[in-house]
Amino acid sequence: MADQQEKDQKLRKQQRSNATIAVACLSFFVCMIGAAYASVPLYRIFCQVTGYGGTTQRVEQYSDTILDKTIKVRFDANTANGLPWDFQPVQREVTVRIGETTMIKYEARNLFDAPTYGRASFNVAPGRAGAYFNKVECFCFTDTTLKPGEDMEMPVVFFVDPEIVNDPDLKDVKTITLSYTFFPIEKPKPVANAGVAASTNGS
Repeated sequence: MADQQEKDQKLRKQQRSNATIAVACLSFFVCMIGAAYASVPLYRIFCQVTGYGGTTQRVEQYSDTILDKTIKVRFDANTANGLPWDFQPVQREVTVRIGETTMIKYEARNLFDAPTYGRASFNVAPGRAGAYFNKVECFCFTDTTLKPGEDMEMPVVFFVDPEIVNDPDLKDVKTITLSYTFFPIEKPKPVANAGVAASTNGS
């Protein structure tokens, strides 16, 4: 009888130990998932600040300096699976003076018989040039909605920072490629009418 009780106690102890290990593993797994999700926006901020990975810069002012040196900028367009759009650059390439503000356009058409919604990601090649590729205006700053069969022109206003000529790693670069990829997203949620909400709260 005593032997059986001892065995039962050992069994219960082993079960508690296994449960503790399982909880610890599950907690670690959840923490790793949370860290992964948290790292995405942090990584994006890091890329935007440094230009790492070909991420371009967003600025509000034009360059005060325009050099005589020119550089060629090529434009690439892609759509991810699940987004029925025809998305193309109007100009395949332009040659600009470094520091000169330039506007180019992309075009998108919804090939579906219902509204569709897209979000553009972007990068620059070579990747290090992203730190010097400055966008003043871009369709990629906001999500895009296209009605059935709708065509839309999408401008991009940019300049190449004159500081690029002082970067020893880019001194031989003659061409920069700006690439966009549109991904499908869910229908944006409607924004509540602030005036209606205030009137309701005040009544």
